Amino acid sequence: MSRGTFITFEGLDGSGKTTQLNRLAAHLRAQGRDVVTLRQPGGTALGDRIRGILLDSRSEASTGAIAPIAELALMFADRAQAIAEVISPALETNKIVLCDRFTDSSEAYQGGGRQLGSEQVLAIHQAVCGGLLPDLTILLLPDLAASLARARRRNQRHVQQAGTDENRFEREGDVFYQRVYHAYEEIAAREPHRVEAIRDDASIEAIEARIRGIVEARIEN
Repeated sequence: MSRGTFITFEGLDGSGKTTQLNRLAAHLRAQGRDVVTLRQPGGTALGDRIRGILLDSRSEASTGAIAPIAELALMFADRAQAIAEVISPALETNKIVLCDRFTDSSEAYQGGGRQLGSEQVLAIHQAVCGGLLPDLTILLLPDLAASLARARRRNQRHVQQAGTDENRFEREGDVFYQRVYHAYEEIAAREPHRVEAIRDDASIEAIEARIRGIVEARIEN
């Protein structure tokens, strides 16, 4: 039975992954392809509630510090719901699913950044997600400092404009993000057949063109 295509976008906040996902979705839809987009955490009613806990920097002020293993468990609770409610039904009906973050993010942020280790993250992935992996992952790894600066500026604007605060991770220091960045590099080296890493700081348009070429080749094959 035919199955849709599952493509994820990964990278630090501020890397441009969400912009590129949206541009790719628009391009594919213009070609008449059936595309479903979602983000993690979030993308379902339950996931949006979990997102509020995980990303809002005020969460820890009201509930106390979130333990790294609890953070990981919440990420996978969100992921399990997204698979059941959105991803699996879309793939079963031969759609293209574009997802902003998936298990690679957990391996990078909780496995690397929180130092829980890849083995634990991947074991939970197997148990919770049934081993579901993307057909293709676009990993954007531009300059670390520039990515963080963009993410922090963006989130501060969001606080001022919308009144919501998703700065909890951006408050982490440079050493945390160096571990996250290194974990992403290790994932790319381990799975070159799945992960297409784009490390340069080219223009949005140039990166978009490169991603289109990668995706079209993968879909056609």
